[in-house]
Amino acid sequence: MTPQEVLATIREKDIKAVDFRFMDFPGVWQHFTIPAGKLDEDVFEDGLGFDGSSIRGWQAINESDMLLMPQPETAFIDPFTELPTLCMICNVQDPITREDYSRDPRNVARKSVNYLKSTGIADTVVIGPEAEFFIFDDVRFDQTPSEGFYSIDSVEAEWNRGADEGPNLGHKLRYKEGYFPCPPADQLMDLRNEMMQTMIECGLDVECQHHEVATAGQSEIDLRFDELVRMGDHMCLFKYIVKNVARRHGRTVTFMPKPIFGDNGSGMHTHISFWKGGTPLFAGGGYAGLSDEALFAIGGILKHAPALLAFTNPTTNSYKRLVPGYEAPVNLAYSQRNRSAACRIPMYSPSPKAKRIEFRCPDPSSNPYLAFAALTMAAIDGIQNKIHPGEPLDKNIYDLEPEELATVPKTPGSLAEALDALQKDHEFLLRGDVFTPDVINTWIAYKRANEVDAINLRPHPYEFCLYYDL
Repeated sequence: MTPQEVLATIREKDIKAVDFRFMDFPGVWQHFTIPAGKLDEDVFEDGLGFDGSSIRGWQAINESDMLLMPQPETAFIDPFTELPTLCMICNVQDPITREDYSRDPRNVARKSVNYLKSTGIADTVVIGPEAEFFIFDDVRFDQTPSEGFYSIDSVEAEWNRGADEGPNLGHKLRYKEGYFPCPPADQLMDLRNEMMQTMIECGLDVECQHHEVATAGQSEIDLRFDELVRMGDHMCLFKYIVKNVARRHGRTVTFMPKPIFGDNGSGMHTHISFWKGGTPLFAGGGYAGLSDEALFAIGGILKHAPALLAFTNPTTNSYKRLVPGYEAPVNLAYSQRNRSAACRIPMYSPSPKAKRIEFRCPDPSSNPYLAFAALTMAAIDGIQNKIHPGEPLDKNIYDLEPEELATVPKTPGSLAEALDALQKDHEFLLRGDVFTPDVINTWIAYKRANEVDAINLRPHPYEFCLYYDL
């Protein structure tokens, strides 16, 4: 839409409120609302002021004023509000210089696309994420100086086989057997269908929905690939819809990667390809039908993967998923079939347009704008410097001799390790002023202080099982 079309829609649909959305630094959508009558064409030019010091990782209190700039092409009608409400995603600007704010994640994503164009390598980067999530029936958690616990529950979960559910009808999902049972074992089909249909009504292009491997409501809904910034926008709306449809039915959704011990965690396998003049650049005559550019892109992704994971796997919980034995991509290698490799080349279609790289490490706790931008910058670096990824790893990882397995590089074992890697390896992110030094340093400092140190300082419940009787 144009601003004029947005205003026309407000009149035609009798919209009463306009909601403005933007992404904070860690990756959570924020918003505020004005009466529909207060929106005019000047707002699209002048923006709306807000307090940037109250947003995590953003402005200091002495320079807190910021501007939201509504983007009319992102407009959609909110499917959950009682009052008819139109929403728009916004860019963030400094009110004095009118420059785009460097810590605005959407701005970082936009700059990564512009940098790709400036290199002459390609004019479009296409992203296709596969976001997994858990749907729970109940969740309770708390942390005080003298107590720390969490409790989650799902009517599907194997641990409820013996529960008094008045009556218990059985059909529980065994651990690691949630992929793809039909109802009644899959008790969430109608809920996922409602999520899928709501996404379609909001303009998202949904390819499929299904139950995932883990017990206790693990699910996946896939969106059709799209250009990078638009896919970042779509992932924000995706999470909003999934959470609110679940809440409407008295359930709760989490994109936390590993909420259940001993079962599969949630990933966000991310497909990427470069295009130029409408032609796909990753199709060729090499390994798995890849072009040299695609192989070099894989080389860049694998080279920078430890640093990349600081953005694509940005929580301490992320590294409880990246462990062997749960289809987790812990090996920094590539393969056309091997799902434990960090980069996989899907072979579902012979079409050159379908040729892409699947980076399997990311998880859905990531800020999509930052994750997609960082992945793009690593691929660009690989192509610019002709970084060959070496030989593919097509063997069964679990059959390798220990000596051979030891030669395969691994993903970082913790968020702290990933942040250390980012500290040492981020020059490739700074090109084109995409990720500024301020963004890198603020990200590292924020994550270390608010997450790594916060977890390290607190006793873990399982430590009582291990050590209380010493």
